[in-house]
Amino acid sequence: MSLPTRVARQQGDPFDTAQREFEHMLGRFFSGGPGDAGGRLAPYGVDVREDADHIYVEAELPGYKKEDINVTLENQTLTISAQRKTEQPQKEGNGGKGEWLLRERSYTQFHRSFTLPPTVDEQTVNAKLNEGILTITLNKREETKPRRISVA
Repeated sequence: MSLPTRVARQQGDPFDTAQREFEHMLGRFFSGGPGDAGGRLAPYGVDVREDADHIYVEAELPGYKKEDINVTLENQTLTISAQRKTEQPQKEGNGGKGEWLLRERSYTQFHRSFTLPPTVDEQTVNAKLNEGILTITLNKREETKPRRISVA
């Protein structure tokens, strides 16, 4: 029995189909063409919140290791980027795992940039990866924090 080498999708909403085709076209454009093995921008979510003392950035990065992630802060711009490559199968017999019929997970990348307010202290930034969530904690500068003024 032979498995299909092309995955067929059911016909549905024409707008969904057009959106998928457009995303596929952009993916091919940014990956270098149909012969290229990868280069897909991962659609993971990012949340940003703040309190009186900090700004928190939480980014979903499932399957990424801390070695795969790069966080930079320069000129009030926070940039998070990550790349993940899977190992190529062995040439001889593909390690006993068979031949690829569809391979979409060979390479993914994530890239997001945020312009931060001038209240952020660029000298004190913490980044931690825990269970696929990257949490970046940015401290606010002391002189910009709200303070209570007593009335005489």
